[in-house]
Amino acid sequence: MCSRELLSASLWYLSLRALVLFCLCHFISGYSEVDRANELMSKYPLIDGHNDLPLQLRIHYNNSLSLTNLSQLEHASTSISRLQAGHVQAQMFAAYVMCGAQQKDAVRLTLEQIDVIRRMCTEYQDLVLVTSTRELREAEMRHKIACLISVEGGHSIDSSLPALRMFYQLGVRSMSLTHTCNTPWAESSSKLYNVFQRQGNSLTGFGKAVVEEMNRLGMMVDLSHTSWATAWAVLNHSRAPVIFSHSSSYFICKTSRNVPDELLHELKKNKGLIMVNFYSPFTSCNHEGNVSHVADHFDHVKKVIGAEFIGIGGDYDGGKSFPKGLEDVSKYPAIIQELLRRNWTEDELADVLRRNFLRVFEEVEKVRDWLSHLRPSEAHISLEEVQNPCRLVLKHPDLSSTAERKPFNRLVLTTILLLSLLFWID
Repeated sequence: MCSRELLSASLWYLSLRALVLFCLCHFISGYSEVDRANELMSKYPLIDGHNDLPLQLRIHYNNSLSLTNLSQLEHASTSISRLQAGHVQAQMFAAYVMCGAQQKDAVRLTLEQIDVIRRMCTEYQDLVLVTSTRELREAEMRHKIACLISVEGGHSIDSSLPALRMFYQLGVRSMSLTHTCNTPWAESSSKLYNVFQRQGNSLTGFGKAVVEEMNRLGMMVDLSHTSWATAWAVLNHSRAPVIFSHSSSYFICKTSRNVPDELLHELKKNKGLIMVNFYSPFTSCNHEGNVSHVADHFDHVKKVIGAEFIGIGGDYDGGKSFPKGLEDVSKYPAIIQELLRRNWTEDELADVLRRNFLRVFEEVEKVRDWLSHLRPSEAHISLEEVQNPCRLVLKHPDLSSTAERKPFNRLVLTTILLLSLLFWID
């Protein structure tokens, strides 16, 4: 009996010891992953490709920065304190206006969004507006969050290359060719708006001129939201690497906003970049996602083309359904922890976090310098292609009808003078 009790106690002790060791190892392992992720992101802080905070500033505050505190901002997934917690060193902010403004006041609205981005990035000391890779690196050395401006949707230039050039002068360094609507010169991945429909002409001659002018200026061509046919055409036409600023893998989630493997291979030839979107409908194909779903997209793209062509474009504040564990911009370390668990190397993650974006941006600048001998494009789009009733036709008014009325006007004047004379005589 005594030996049985001793044996039972010994087994209980061994079981308890094994349980304690297991829990301790699990705790140490978990802490190690968190620690590794934060240490890695401190060394290689994130450059994120797409954030819609300016849209939320318009919706909730009518762009009145005096009514907001960006350090602790409500009604948004983004604030300065959250960006700092998420190890975000540079953020591409979208100057976005809805497609309903096409053929109306899209240019004015876009200018207002550019203005609010410039203001928030110059009025807050933790932020700094940058327009080059050199300035981006300087911002990191100064421990500032760098702001890059992108225009989301080619409808914002109203089919005008001079408007595109003026956006560049204001600091815009990226533009997506479409949003959820076709433009007169490029095709969208969305069928939401039934405008500028055409067959077999996803990137028109003027669309190619837009790409060429963006190459000449040193502005990144963004293919997120374009149709696959438009993306194919651009990848075969652009002299500089292009980006998908916030798109994920079609193989994992079958939505037209994501990128199929065939296009990924073309993107690799172009030496471009796909920046994985976190929005749940694009990562888990529904509104209930988690960190693992997002990591599946990273794994698949890496398998197809390698880690050197992957970045992060969270798309925060552009939608409401984000994965559990990735609810706002402070949670970026969670995806790095998950990828570390999946045996991604620190060198691969350094590429994903920032080095790939810097490589693409630098190459875009090199192409700009190489094309510096070219004069600004004077390509124009025809009125028939634009189909915009609000556009003024620049020509002299027709004076022929006025000329025809002149003899009649002289007769009336003569009659009045004669009648006046008769009354005077009387």
